[in-house]
Amino acid sequence: MTLAAGAIERVQAAVKRQRLIETAQMLCAIPSPTGRAGEVSNALAEMLAGDGFLVERPEGGHPAAPAVAVRWRAPTPGRTLQFDGHLDTVHLPFVPPKIEAGRMTGSGACDMKAGVAAAVEALRALRDAALLTRGQVLFTAHDLHESPWGDGSQLDRLIADGYVGDAALIPEYMNELIPIAGRGQATFRLSIRRAGPPIHEVMRPRDEPAVIAAGAELVRRFGQWEQELAERRDPLAGSESVFIGQMHSGEIYNQFPQECRIEGTRRWLPDQDANTVEADFRRRIAEVARDTGTTIDLAYLRVRGAFHLDPADPLVAALQRARVALGDVPLPTGGKPFVDDANTFWAEAGVPAITHGPRGGGAHTLEEWVDLDDLERVARVYALTALAYC
Repeated sequence: MTLAAGAIERVQAAVKRQRLIETAQMLCAIPSPTGRAGEVSNALAEMLAGDGFLVERPEGGHPAAPAVAVRWRAPTPGRTLQFDGHLDTVHLPFVPPKIEAGRMTGSGACDMKAGVAAAVEALRALRDAALLTRGQVLFTAHDLHESPWGDGSQLDRLIADGYVGDAALIPEYMNELIPIAGRGQATFRLSIRRAGPPIHEVMRPRDEPAVIAAGAELVRRFGQWEQELAERRDPLAGSESVFIGQMHSGEIYNQFPQECRIEGTRRWLPDQDANTVEADFRRRIAEVARDTGTTIDLAYLRVRGAFHLDPADPLVAALQRARVALGDVPLPTGGKPFVDDANTFWAEAGVPAITHGPRGGGAHTLEEWVDLDDLERVARVYALTALAYC
């Protein structure tokens, strides 16, 4: 669909900057660490209902914080574009929102309550401008996004229960390109153990394995494996990898410890099957346990699946048209270095999704911020993308 000048002007006028900022402030003023986003979800639902929207509250397997869903339908059937965002934040000390020098700071400002507010404002603008003549917009917001506290299962359940569009926009803070490929990611926690209790090193039993030595052997093997995985490379997504970021053992320098703990990540490419990747990982862990005479307990958590987006998909064209209509240049395509819920839509439902949100920074720190001018731009882009896509 070509975006007419009149429609562009009406959408621009329908996006209300102050209303948008107040929504972002309201969301950021409510602490919502992952798993405990019930209060902010309720507040968002009440606000949308007060705006006149019909609000649904699907639990998505997480009754402590039911999701928020709104459908805005045109009179004629067409495509459904989904605006989807998460309301939970990482488990750091809460920082209240503050407006200063064209920015909003505070917990969730960047990741990603301000982006959710932009999606809400786009929904309002579409209603107020009365320009959506075909299809519908589905807005969803949920908990359980941030790992390791969440496992993404609420969004998985929402998708399985039919809360999914033909395409999705994710207002995460990446916006300098359209990501069309990304790796899947899992986290792992290993506990390498021997049978006996911790004991002074001069009293250590010679018939029991040293868990630190077993951990070192696992690190050595993973180092070799990482070199092999590095050869499996996608020009945009990068290479497969296995990474160890933490290794801990013992309580004092001269103790023969009972346990060695190792944590890290495993990433794979879009052409790899996630079940096969996990089975191979478990096989390698079992081999280390067998060869070192230890017991290894494994906690393996799939954070998100791999991701691919056809650059010829209508969603890409719609987003580019929206940007150009607002005076921006088309975005280049590229790879996505991290995982987010766009991965989930592709891996779980085969739905194309684009990560595009307001310019910001400080994600997963105490110094999150979002640019308010760009926040307003994103609200307009989302509304115009819906017009072009639906």
